[in-house]
Amino acid sequence: MRLSARNVLKGKVVEIEQGSVNAVVKVDIGGPVVSSMVTLDALKDLGLAVGSEAYLVVKASNVILGVD
Repeated sequence: MRLSARNVLKGKVVEIEQGSVNAVVKVDIGGPVVSSMVTLDALKDLGLAVGSEAYLVVKASNVILGVD
């Protein structure tokens, strides 16, 4: 797989919360757990399940920071 995105993080699926249309897939990348929302069709097409390895691809033009 070759992508233009430079932020590719490999991890393991640790939880999947299925809704009526979408699913939230939580991926452990070796410390933090990152969540990604996908359609149920995408979840099925990718064959994702708890324990699966997956890549998180982050492509964003803006990153917003906040402090207290």
